[in-house]
Amino acid sequence: MSHLTLDQAQIDRARNMARRIAHQVYDDMQRFTTTSVERATLRLMGVDGVDENQVPLPNRLVSHLQAQGLLQQGAALPVAAAMAEHGLSIQQVAQAVAAGQLSLQSPLTSSSHSSSASRANEATARRTANELAARTCERIAANRATRDAAIARCGEARAPWLYLIVATGNIHEDIVQARAAAEQGADVIAVIRSTGQSLLDYVPYGATTEGFGGTYATQENFRLMRAALDEVGQKIGRYIRLTNYCSGLCMPEIAAMGAMERLDMMLNDSMYGIIFRDINMQRTFVDQFFSRMVNAYAGIIINTGEDNYLTTADAYDAAHTVLASQLINEQFAYLSGLQPDQMGLGHAFEINPTLENGFLWELAHAQLVRQVFPEACLKYMPPTKHMTGNIFKGHIQDALFNVASVLTQQNIHLLGMMTEAIHTPLMQDRFLAIQNARYVFGNLRDLHEEIQFTPGGRIEQRAQQVLAETEALLGQIEQDGLPAAIAQGTFADISRTLTGGKGLDGVIPKAPGYFNPFPARMLPGAKQEHTS
Repeated sequence: MSHLTLDQAQIDRARNMARRIAHQVYDDMQRFTTTSVERATLRLMGVDGVDENQVPLPNRLVSHLQAQGLLQQGAALPVAAAMAEHGLSIQQVAQAVAAGQLSLQSPLTSSSHSSSASRANEATARRTANELAARTCERIAANRATRDAAIARCGEARAPWLYLIVATGNIHEDIVQARAAAEQGADVIAVIRSTGQSLLDYVPYGATTEGFGGTYATQENFRLMRAALDEVGQKIGRYIRLTNYCSGLCMPEIAAMGAMERLDMMLNDSMYGIIFRDINMQRTFVDQFFSRMVNAYAGIIINTGEDNYLTTADAYDAAHTVLASQLINEQFAYLSGLQPDQMGLGHAFEINPTLENGFLWELAHAQLVRQVFPEACLKYMPPTKHMTGNIFKGHIQDALFNVASVLTQQNIHLLGMMTEAIHTPLMQDRFLAIQNARYVFGNLRDLHEEIQFTPGGRIEQRAQQVLAETEALLGQIEQDGLPAAIAQGTFADISRTLTGGKGLDGVIPKAPGYFNPFPARMLPGAKQEHTS
């Protein structure tokens, strides 16, 4: 398919505005850490498990540090100092603190206590923390190499990849459904999280069997599903990617667990939690930077949530807000070290099916996104808002979505279900969705190379209109600032404020001596401290 005629200078201006918007937020938020970032840091350093009341040990440690007034220095140093002083492993330190047998102290020096002993304690603590960080980074790098080797050995499907959800609440039943889906043709399995997990300020522990509308995201559930998909991928000769949801109050922790258990994709938006879950804006902006840094290092593809905007706002009128948000999300991703092929920027086929020429407008939007982000691993979402329960019409809507996806060369194709408006899809619904997509993709595989857009035609004019509206919107956001734009309901017609929402009490100003061993190892070009 020929390209739409778009003004590259206009795209460059929009991208530069998005870069400045993202940097404004980044500069403001760099002054803070969060309880969830510090819990993720401890998990990456080796803390795991729960206490006798099933409270995760990372939560117990961070709550203890917060009560001691030490969290603003970062969790790594006080915990590492206790390891060195008492000859304990990090897990033993966590257990001792949870049992009330150990109280953590700061090894940091001050102007009034600058003795050689305290300086030595701090140096020892930094060395210990760096050694633990190096060990985990080696594990994550090995996971990335394992993924690359499996893809080289088993092969992978051609894009668009068929992305399919499982959501039984029981991880063992999810595995049965995931295996069946892979054998039927799915390329990506997404395990939907239990309803409301994004609002839990802790991560459940162990294998779970009683989720609601989905299955709890836990490290053990990640491990079990990863092993099952590796097994079925080996059997069918195609690498099957695993996806979960890295959002909510525990965003950094879920990223850490996913990196350690070799997940391949994570839903990891910079604004979704703010807008759709009313999670505090500052908490989310700090958390998304750290979680994306971990995902970048692990070679995980992130999926952003712009498709959700069109479930509350009109898909035609609000198309420019999707592109503006994608450009901002892209810049946040770059700041965390993500590469374009790890950016699953989201959009959706959500125009009202009664709108005349609606398919033309969907093509315009999808092709515009494809051209603005030519190297990105785009995620395209199916119709949901206008699914009525008429399964026959729904199947046709999904077929049109499949046509738009293959014509515009999308990368991650979330399968539409004809029963979307009725119930959680059954296995046979998923089978029909896969068959629909495979039929369309197979028959239209190279059609994009055989047809052209009419110069100056309806599709091209629509794309140019959306691009112009995007540039204007980004100019306004740059002038007002992103927090103010969100407060004005710019995205999805939902308003959130800088100090509102859940989790603000977990935002912690950093002290001058703040230390975290992972950015120096995970961010490209960052300077590492020596561990010996």
